[in-house]
Parts: sequence; structure tokens; C-alpha cells
Amino acid sequence: MSIDVATEPAPGLRARVEKVIEIIRPAIQADDGDIELHEVDESTGEVTVELSGACTTCPASDQTLKAGIERILKDRVDGVTSVRNVGETPNPDEGTAVLL
Repeated sequence: MSIDVATEPAPGLRARVEKVIEIIRPAIQADDGDIELHEVDESTGEVTVELSGACTTCPASDQTLKAGIERILKDRVDGVTSVRNVGETPNPDEGTAVLL
């Protein structure tokens, strides 16, 4: 049975984000951390993740999030506009990140 790719619907934004996170997860796990996808806002392109393990106490986790994860997701997934960690304030101009 053949599948006509032209008639297949394109995967949604969340599915594309999940696929890329699965690709980058081993690099994060290599440093005893992990990443879990929480939410993808299809209308704004904002992705919310939770960094865990060693990432929760690592001083470089903000760099990992912005210069690593966010950059990769923006490069590889059309529609992603930003990535934030669970509990982080939505607008960094409003103050420092607050983790719950």
C-alpha cells in the first residue's frame, strides 16, 4: 500500500518541535540533564520546556536554553519564535526569571 506524501497533512508545530527535541536530548543527557516539552503555542510560536537533572542547578542552563535549544528550534522548525523554561517570566525585560 502506497502513501501519497503530497496528500498527507504536514505535521503540526508541536510534532515538529518534539522531533527536534528528541534529536538534541542525548546531548543534554550527556551532561546529566534532560528536557521535557510542556507546551507549544501554535499562534505565537512560543515553546515551553522544563530542564531537569543537572540543568536545574547549572549556572549555564540559561545559555543552554537560549543559545542552544532556542537557536536550534528556531533554525529547524518554522514557526518557533521563542523557548522558555517552565516558571520563567514570559518577557525577560520584565525582570529576572523565576523558577517554580
